[in-house]
Amino acid sequence: MIARSLKKKFQRYLKSTKERNSKTQSKLDNCYKDGLGVTKNEEKTFQWYMKSAEGGNHMGQNNLGYWYHHGIGTTKDEKKAFQLYLKSAEEGYHRGQYNLGNCYYNGIGTAKDEKKAFQWYMKSAEGGDTLGQFNLGYCYLNGIGTTKDEKKAFQWFLKSAEGGDSEGQNNLGYCYHYGIGTTKDERKAFQWYMKSAEGGCHKGQYNLGYCYYNGIGTTKDEKKAIHWYSISAKGGNRYAQNSLDEEKIFHRHLKSAEEGNADGQNKLGYCYLLGIGTIKDDEKAFQLYIKSAEGGNNGGQYSLANCYFFGIGTTKDEKKALRWYVKSSKGGNKGNKVE
Repeated sequence: MIARSLKKKFQRYLKSTKERNSKTQSKLDNCYKDGLGVTKNEEKTFQWYMKSAEGGNHMGQNNLGYWYHHGIGTTKDEKKAFQLYLKSAEEGYHRGQYNLGNCYYNGIGTAKDEKKAFQWYMKSAEGGDTLGQFNLGYCYLNGIGTTKDEKKAFQWFLKSAEGGDSEGQNNLGYCYHYGIGTTKDERKAFQWYMKSAEGGCHKGQYNLGYCYYNGIGTTKDEKKAIHWYSISAKGGNRYAQNSLDEEKIFHRHLKSAEEGNADGQNKLGYCYLLGIGTIKDDEKAFQLYIKSAEGGNNGGQYSLANCYFFGIGTTKDEKKALRWYVKSSKGGNKGNKVE
């Protein structure tokens, strides 16, 4: 029944385009693009975008610009893309204004101009485009094409987030997390990271994992943290990939240390010292270095000497530091490393 309905819609759009209706040409474009009621066909989609754009349809101009921009169904041509975005933007199409802003910001098909980028993002944002709102917030946050203003950045991220943009939701969470342009509120940060993560934003997924791992705005839950780190890492987020690697390192050395392995105790201490795969804790690092050193591991002896020398997790004591440095040196230690 659904397939039959889609075919009927496609036939209706096709009939309407023959009567030169540019709005239905744009709808027909999407049928070919998404395979709705007809076989998916990039070349035909491009042709229909062309007809729609030539008919003065602002959405069609924007869509055709996008395809020239990325070389979809045609040869990539950034200058043509810019001109089409410009037409669409000047006629008031808000997504076209957003794309034109991107052209000016990145120098796509035109000279780079951050002030013009900001101006077009502003028009797009004020017209209700969530991507324009996000980029406008980003401009205010970093002082791009305008004066830096964290409060305005927060307000535009809020609008973008409430409009359903997953990146806007992530940045709004970030604002609440660190008190940027608003009062710090870890619970709200967690809630917005959750929405962002569920919306498919890889940064939001990483930040949600970080919240679960460190108990920020929620109960600490390492399993959920690893779950969201994994999803983010699969999406290509390098911070999540590094976090997963660190998790593996930490748990490998934790198991070794619990089994009484002196080398594992030293390496686990190093994880606590630098916060690798766990929360940084100098006192735990110091206690593990004592166990490792007393177990005869020269790496642990060297690490313990450093703790006494610099006062890490314990009271500074140069005499004890020297004694453990000597023991470590006699054992042939050349440094401390975690792998």
